[in-house]
Order: sequence, then C-alpha cells, then structure tokens
Amino acid sequence: MQDALESYARLTQWFDTYILSTAPWNNESAWVDKLLWVKEYLGEPARKRLILSHNKHLNFGDYLIDDRPNNGARDFKGEWIQFQSELFPDWASVLDYLRERR
Repeated sequence: MQDALESYARLTQWFDTYILSTAPWNNESAWVDKLLWVKEYLGEPARKRLILSHNKHLNFGDYLIDDRPNNGARDFKGEWIQFQSELFPDWASVLDYLRERR
C-alpha cells in the first residue's frame, strides 16, 4: 500500500507502536505469512510488536488505524481511526491528524 512503510516508520518515532492484525482461521499459513511479512518489511523490532487476534476490542491503546470495523476494531478501547474513510482517505491524512496529538 502506497506510503504505508514510510508512515509506519514515522509513527514509531512518535508513538509506542504495535501492529494489531488478524488472519483467516481457515488459512493455516496466513498467521505465519503475516509474521514473515512484518519481519521482512518492518524489521525485527516490529516482529516483537506484532499482535495477531480476532478480538481487537480486547486490546487498548490511544489509537487503532484500521480500514474495517470487523474483529472488534469498532469497539477498540481507544480511538479507532478508520483508514480509507472520508476523514482518513490516505496515510498523509492519518499522519497529519496524529502529528497534532503526539
């Protein structure tokens, strides 16, 4: 996704950043594939900050950037930033919003 890697790098400079993601239950390799992708593209520190869960609402933090309300994102204990919505159509809009809140 355009600007995703650069935006993640910027967010790690501003916040204590974790990756909260999910994978399909019926795809046995999806969970490992996510871990390997994070390790390859975001590096070792990100690998240790990866949380895979179908229950995002059980996690809490200041912000969750997620494009869909599924898997508990809508009920996240913090502010849900709905990526690719009218308010946050791209990474630039997300970074602008969060820059003011750091």
